[in-house]
Amino acid sequence: MCLLLGATGVGKTLLLKRLQKLSVRDGTTDLGEPPVTLPTVGTNLTDLTLKRKRVTVRELGGCMSPIWPSYYTDCSSVIFMVDSANTTQISSSCIQLLSVLSAEPLHTASVLVIFNKRDLPCTMSLVEMMSLFRMDDIIASATQPITTVELSARSGQGLQEVLGWLDSTLTD
Repeated sequence: MCLLLGATGVGKTLLLKRLQKLSVRDGTTDLGEPPVTLPTVGTNLTDLTLKRKRVTVRELGGCMSPIWPSYYTDCSSVIFMVDSANTTQISSSCIQLLSVLSAEPLHTASVLVIFNKRDLPCTMSLVEMMSLFRMDDIIASATQPITTVELSARSGQGLQEVLGWLDSTLTD
């Protein structure tokens, strides 16, 4: 099981809908218009069919962050999303990420940190985001393997990288 975590409004639901559309084996890469999404209250379970396996992704709503730890035990990987266009949310997202990384049940889980919304004109660059989060320090001191990627769930840029990470990382 893979957990999809992040603050409210970072694009988790849209990411899942886009990945689900891409994972369908009909050969098409046309994503069409972005679907309408609403903030997740509770959880969403989504099955993705990858090249080598099928994986279930559990999205936990950002408003549920106080109880995220209760979902850590059956988790082999984590996708943590950050809205790189929302400067007021960055410090709290960094604290949430550090909390996730320090959780005992996740010490061996693979982690993908996604900096979303790269298509917006007011977004910070990947270099700026990595610097603000001090990702080099986090990666050096973390017990788990961490990968970072910049994407736009709306336009689809970077989605193939996420599918590739899921396919190469997950063992379930």
